[in-house]
Amino acid sequence: MADRARVSTATVSRVLNSPAAVRDDRRKRVLKAITELSYVPHGPAQALVSRRTGTIGAVVPTLNNGLFADCIAALQTRLNHEGYVLLLATSEYDPDREVDEVGALLQRGVDALMLVGGTHNPEVYARVENRKVPLVLTWALESDAGYDCVGFDNIGAAARLTEYLLDLGHRRFGIIAGVAQGNDRAAGRIKGFTQALRARGIDMNAVPVIECPYAISEGRIAMRTLLRRQEIPTAVLCGNDIQAFGALAECNASGISVPRQISIAGYDDNEMATCVTPPLTTVRVRPQAIGEQAAAVLLAKLRGMQTRQSIDVQAEVILRQSTAPPLQG
Repeated sequence: MADRARVSTATVSRVLNSPAAVRDDRRKRVLKAITELSYVPHGPAQALVSRRTGTIGAVVPTLNNGLFADCIAALQTRLNHEGYVLLLATSEYDPDREVDEVGALLQRGVDALMLVGGTHNPEVYARVENRKVPLVLTWALESDAGYDCVGFDNIGAAARLTEYLLDLGHRRFGIIAGVAQGNDRAAGRIKGFTQALRARGIDMNAVPVIECPYAISEGRIAMRTLLRRQEIPTAVLCGNDIQAFGALAECNASGISVPRQISIAGYDDNEMATCVTPPLTTVRVRPQAIGEQAAAVLLAKLRGMQTRQSIDVQAEVILRQSTAPPLQG
């Protein structure tokens, strides 16, 4: 194999055991030779020699959300390019299950780990520290345990979206949010919505906040509740686009014109946000950038970087036709 790739046997060994440490052109030649020769490295033997398995672990809340799927696809592409294999698990938003999945990945010898969110069960951190593997936290900029982060400011983006609706003249609001318990992203969005409203003098006792799972059906049920209020909101802030799609559907079914009678805003910029009627005002996040940057952080850690990183991929408010100034009178 070394002859075919025109490198030394030591270089072949480094590509198999520490691919990130090999110059790009040499690594590509070795990987090409591996493919041409149909060579399959002996994993356990490699791990014994290098103390690494060439695998990276990731735990995400769910793959039903296309944004997490896009993030993982970008993460895997970058890791594969560097010679690593991705092992993936889901927690279904259950902190105890996340502890178990992290433990299982660590038991299988992953060299590094990616998780979603900035806050986790202390047992997760204890297990990571015990194995001394690099950890990057994603979809958040702050970590309650001081780890590397790649994400965006959930609170700030939610506040900017709220301020836009306030600037349009809205004063009666409703909030349909994700379940905050065990989900710091959902909690951050609620905090951003409410902080911006309070800052403009809105009485939060008059603003209903409905927490529910991220599902179209749940968004419809929550919107139905808002429409039954004595004072119907003129603007509804949703914790993600899926809930906003449900809110839009319920308004359409109830004969409520959006945005003429009620403005609706989402969060995430789901690929369907431009396909619903009317197209959805929302916050655009960048899942591919999160995945790519998370891979870069982990690869840097595996190469010996010690500096803690907090990478902001930034989220922006995208204005579409589901929001407008409130009716006067």
